[in-house]
Amino acid sequence: MVLNLRFQDYISIKLHKTDLVLTSFIKSKLEPFNLAPEQNLIMMLLWEQDGLTQNQLGKMLNKDKTNITRMTSSLEKKELIKRLQWPQDKRVTKIYLTSKGSDLGNQVIPVAEQFNKVVCKDLSGEELAELDRLLTKISRNVQSI
Repeated sequence: MVLNLRFQDYISIKLHKTDLVLTSFIKSKLEPFNLAPEQNLIMMLLWEQDGLTQNQLGKMLNKDKTNITRMTSSLEKKELIKRLQWPQDKRVTKIYLTSKGSDLGNQVIPVAEQFNKVVCKDLSGEELAELDRLLTKISRNVQSI
């Protein structure tokens, strides 16, 4: 069998390699805070808007209920969040930051901001907008299959 393109010319391979580099870098930066990159995504969403439901987190992160439950359980054990049933609907669980979780944001958010600066270095606003447009288009292409 012959590949139509060289291995390194497949866009999916380039995206995968980039994701591995980004994940490895942010993982090393988050290690002192005992946060995995995926856990940090939940925390960042909560630092932006506390009291999201597990379903909202799942939709925002494109993760299934089982993954969100596992990640929030781990964050709860670290005493960074608390899960509370919504009194109006016992089927709904809302996620809130603890004071420890809120305080952690003061340390981690600057790391995330610096990470973003490194990633976006030498990219213009137009290039970032185009990258966002293209990545969104690629995601839609795959989701439409």
